[in-house]
Order: sequence, then structure tokens, then C-alpha cells
Amino acid sequence: MKFTDGYWQLRPGVSVLRPRVVESVEVEERGFTVYAPTGAINGRGDTLNRPVVTVRFFSPAAGVVGVTIGHHAGGLPREPRFGLHTGTDHPVTVDVTGLTASLTTGGLTVRVRLVDAWQVDFLRGDEVVTSSTERSVGVVTDGQGRAFVHDRLALGVGETIYGLGERFGTYVKNGQVVDVWNADGGTASEQAYKNVPFYLSSAGYGLFVDHPEHVSFEVGSEVVSQTQFSVAGQSLTYHVIDGPTGKDVLRRYTALTGRPARVPAWSYGLWLSTSFTTSYDEKTVTEFIDGMAERDLPLSVFHFDCFWMRQFHWVDFIWDPQTFPDPAGMLRRLHERGLKVCVWINPYIAQRSYLFEEGRQAGYLVRNPDGSVWQWDKWQAGMALVDFTNPDAVAWYAGKLKALLDMGVDCFKTDFGERIPTDVVWHDGADPQRMHNYYSYLYNRAVFELLERERGEGEAVLFARSATAGGQQFPVHWGGDCESTFVAMAESLRGGLSLAASGFGYWSHDIGGFEGTPDPAVFKRWIAFGLLSSHSRLHGSGSYRVPWAYDAEAVDVLRHFTRLKLALMPYLAAVAEQAHTEGLPMMRPMILEFPDDPAVAHLDRQYLLGPDVLVAPVMRADGRVTYYLPAGTWTNLLSGQRLTGPGWVTEEHDFFGVPVLARPGAVLPFGTVSDRPDYPWADGVRLRLYAPTEGQRTRVRVPAPDGGPGAEFEVTYDGQVAGVSLISGESSGYTCEVVKAEGQ
Repeated sequence: MKFTDGYWQLRPGVSVLRPRVVESVEVEERGFTVYAPTGAINGRGDTLNRPVVTVRFFSPAAGVVGVTIGHHAGGLPREPRFGLHTGTDHPVTVDVTGLTASLTTGGLTVRVRLVDAWQVDFLRGDEVVTSSTERSVGVVTDGQGRAFVHDRLALGVGETIYGLGERFGTYVKNGQVVDVWNADGGTASEQAYKNVPFYLSSAGYGLFVDHPEHVSFEVGSEVVSQTQFSVAGQSLTYHVIDGPTGKDVLRRYTALTGRPARVPAWSYGLWLSTSFTTSYDEKTVTEFIDGMAERDLPLSVFHFDCFWMRQFHWVDFIWDPQTFPDPAGMLRRLHERGLKVCVWINPYIAQRSYLFEEGRQAGYLVRNPDGSVWQWDKWQAGMALVDFTNPDAVAWYAGKLKALLDMGVDCFKTDFGERIPTDVVWHDGADPQRMHNYYSYLYNRAVFELLERERGEGEAVLFARSATAGGQQFPVHWGGDCESTFVAMAESLRGGLSLAASGFGYWSHDIGGFEGTPDPAVFKRWIAFGLLSSHSRLHGSGSYRVPWAYDAEAVDVLRHFTRLKLALMPYLAAVAEQAHTEGLPMMRPMILEFPDDPAVAHLDRQYLLGPDVLVAPVMRADGRVTYYLPAGTWTNLLSGQRLTGPGWVTEEHDFFGVPVLARPGAVLPFGTVSDRPDYPWADGVRLRLYAPTEGQRTRVRVPAPDGGPGAEFEVTYDGQVAGVSLISGESSGYTCEVVKAEGQ
């Protein structure tokens, strides 16, 4: 939200209190609080009728500095709050002199000036990373009498900002106004399904605003030299998170808000859907699966979208008896073919569902202030919301899903959960503003924890659309409703890169797009992008996504890239383990791996799949693609062509080609199985060296599909010959080779 009219004036009706000087400091065991009047105190009389801004500095975790700016402290506690993993077992040093007060945790120091004008610096060593300056902090009253608190952190020359959730607009957030407020707005608008009040700076720090309600960010868009963040009310809490690299920031941020869970090995295979409004029954499903098998197309998961239930009954979790008369038998038959099964759900209860009356009588549905059930007619007639703040409602909802698991369903697509009303009453008294975004967290947690209880840790997986901070703990998330065009393909990738910079480890999207029917060129180009993502799903709205619906070549293209992904599973599994244990995304913005290369700052049409594989999806029918290579010799995994960076490359690819290049010196483990993702990855693994250097010695870990220790290899290169030895774990066989350049 903008409060100023230009730099010097305020907007009509707006008044702002700012800390001018520090009157006193109170030192705590692990922090300190400063009291900053809004004007100079030259005598006792100046303390009368003088507001004071109270600012507390503390450290919730190593390398993280927390700041709380407060005005009036008499308000009632507001829930919910983000469940942060904080502690007091990390060293914190507080130092107060006559000139400054400082707090140091890890390599990060916050220093408050105690004389002259208000100034707060955040330092790494002696280097100032960012600052809150004289006009940064504001306690605002607008023309309607509403209160807000904001702070602003300085932007350095060339500093770029990323993240703030899955946002489909410009990848670099500088110059943007970003409202953290979940909405079902598709991928072609400024709205977002997944809003996260966290950004990552190219200067090597992160900023997390610890408020689940609406947070407004002005990223160099109100004051061009600063990023402003504001919330309604009388206080604002935020955390500055140290790097020094972007990967270090994400490690600390996800340690604070939660790391992504490990997902099952089978989930990395190809998912095929019924699509949304298409006409289908068990015969259709069987024909699809038979068609995939007949064409030698590896398939791992079959998904039933909304109309597995009766129309106007969403959700009642009852299979449509006319369309699926024998659901238990059908699920058994799908399992016999080696498939896992996913079904669509949402947290909304249509009035025609038998669950509506059950939930109404038991108090499990969100209510209006007068005690009646909140309803509207959008999406489903007379729709109500499950109240996930009520533990009994959570158990009731989970119990309905458990019946599906007992029947043979393996996982759920947790759709929707964004447009949550704010004029309602929650069972636990939660603040409706705070529940709007946070609802997505409670909804997905309820379903994910059920799957973990029933299937075990490491076997739970969702296909979720809505999220906020902490939601990364309940993977996987997909990009939502996009058009079936190259433009939508590009905006989807921007959303995925922004989400990756927001602490989410896994991400997917609808291959070919959702709305409309892609032409064959769009569909085939999107296949490569989809199979070179963490998770891969064929899904659409009103048209099928089986490849033979497009042309014969689409079948071959899908087989080609599906087999490539499955062969890469030893590598992808190790990357996924990093997502789980370190909070690093599988699909990485270039800035994470090459923070010192200024050319990568704005790159949003390419990414790294893990640390060692660069992918630049082709987004033109004619196959032309332009991408950037950082320094070194890169090798195309498909063609063997070697290219040397730094520099820009323009190429043309047929539908079986795409820029997918191994990093200089990379050692990529390839599996021997290419028809399923869940195989013993270390058995028979082929360790391939790409443009190695003499004397190179590399450790390569290949996990086990069941989450076990797997195997670790050491690969050496003496300038002529590559060698490999098994350091730990087990492998029934392994080989090592240096990949030759094209034509050698």
C-alpha cells in the first residue's frame, strides 16, 4: 500500500509517526529494545503528548535478526501465527555503547544508531547489506482512520529482488507493487495462488514478514531506492535472514518456516489425467492407459479430476455410480497395472452434498457472525467451507478421505483454498484477515498428515494449488490454470522460478497448458519443459492430453523425454534430497547457482534442474531459442555438443531437442531403467563426466528409493582416464565414463 504522494508529501488524509531519535535502550539477555520518540526531546516538556515508537531487536535463529516495530500495545492477540522453528541455543551477542546498540548472530549484525537521526544498519562483517533509514519506519493512520505500520529497507545499486510467492509477472520484482493475498486468478494476472511474504535479494539476504494476513510490498515502487512492506494494525514483525549466498538464505529461511517433506519415488514419473470437463468413465480411463502401454509410454500415476464425483455434489467423496459403478474394482485393476491413483478434492462442501448437513449440525463449517453457515454459489451451488481451525472438523474431513485411501486411492490433488472470506467467524476465534492466506496451510496440512499417517513418511504426496509461508512442507505444488500458448508457458516458468525463490522445493505445471487446446507445436514443446521439471503431469480443462490426440510425433516426443527423466532419476533423487534436507529447490533460478555473474539477474526463460543441469525450454513453434551460458564448457545431454560460455547462444531445435546442458565438470549419475522412476538407482548406475578438469575428484551420492542411505561414489579424472570407487552403501554394479564432445 502506498502512503505518499511523491517523495515529500503524504496522500490526502494520511498522517505518519516516525521514530526521530532514540530516547533509551533496554538490554535483554538475547536482544534489546529501543524507545524512539517521534520528535526531539530537549526537555521534560517535550515528553508530553509525544508518541513513542518501540522497536525490539532479537534473534529467533542463527543468522536471523528479528525486528518488531510497535505503537500501541494494548490490542488483543491475533491468531493464527506462522509456526516458526525458533530456538535459543545459538550464540547471540548484544553490545551497547554510547553511540550504537548492536546484536550479532552468526555472521549478521544489526546496528542501531543511538544519536542523531534514526538509522538501523544490517551488516555482514563490516559491510552494510541493507538499512532502515530516517524516513523508513512509519506508523500510519489513513483517511479512514485505519492504522498501518511499515518499514523500508534500502536497495543497493543493481540489487534485484525475487520471490514473494508464485508470481507470473516479471520475474525480478523491482518496480512492482505486490499484495500478499491469495486469489484464484489464473496465471495471466497479478493475482497469485501462492503468496509468501518473503523475498530473496541478490545482495545475499532475505526478508520475511512474519504476518499471515495481507502484506503489501512496494519493491522500489514508492521509494525507488527502498523496498517497503506494510501491514494493518499497530505492530510489524519481520526477519532479516543472512546469506551470504542465496542458497544460504533459503537454507536458513526453510529451517525457520519448515523444509519440504520427502516425496515417494513413484511421484517423479509421468502423471496422466482425465482432464477437467471432458467426458470420461472407466472405459475412457482404460483406453487411455491401454493407449499409453501400446505406445510404450511409461506411466506412473493416473489422476481423476473433479467429475469422479457427481455434479453439484462437490465434495462428497462418493464416486459417481453411473460413471464408475465399481470404483474399488477399478482401483484394484489400476494397481495391478503398476499405477498409483490420485483423485481431485477441495475444501468446499456443496449444499447438495450429504456432508453439508453433517457438517452444519456438527459445527464443522465456517460460520457468519450470526451463527449461520457461510455460503455462496460460486464454484458449487450453496457452497460452504470446512473449518480447519476446529480439530473435530479436521478429523471428520480426514476420515472421509481415509475411506478413499482404504479403497485404494494413493494421493490427492488438493485444489482451491484461495478465495477465503474475511467476514466470517472461525471455530477457534482466529482473525479472519489472518485466516485468508493461512487457510491454505491448514487445508494442505490436514490432508498431508493423513497421508503420512496412513502411508508413512516419505510416501505422502499432494498436487496442491494454494499455499503461503510454510506450505512448502506439504508438496507437491503446481502452477494453476494457464492458457495453452507459448506465452502462458513462459509465464508459468516465471511463476515456478518465483516460487523456488520463496522456499518451495518441488513444482509442476500442466503440460500443454490448462485452458483451451494447445496446437501440436505448443504441446510438444511443453513436453520437454514438463519432463524436465520436478514433477510432470498431463492435464487440461476441456480437452484430453493424451499425446495421440495431437499427432503421431507427439507420442514419440513424450516417450523420448519421459525416458530421459527416468534415466536421470539417480541425479534427480539426489537433488530432491537436497530439497528435503537443505530447503534448496529442485528447479533453481540461475541467480542461486551463479550469484556473481551479473548476466543472470533477469533470466526467466531458463533454469537449473539441480546444481548441474541447465534447461532452456523452447517457446517457439519454429524451434528457435536464445539462452545464456555462464563461464566454462557446457555439454548438451542429448546431442553431445559442447559450448563455451560466458555468452549468449541462439539455436534451432526439432521437437526432440532442447537446450539441456551439463555444467562444466559435472558428474551425472544415469540409471539403467527408463520405464519407471522407482527402481534401485545405484544398481548399474553410469557416472558420466562432462568436460572434467585434470585432477578432478568428485563425490557423488545416489539415494535409495525407500529413503535409505543409498550409495556414495568417488569419481576421479587424471587428464586421460576416469576412475570410480564405491565409498559407502551398496551397488550391484557401476561404470564411469568421460562424455566425448560431439563428433569425437
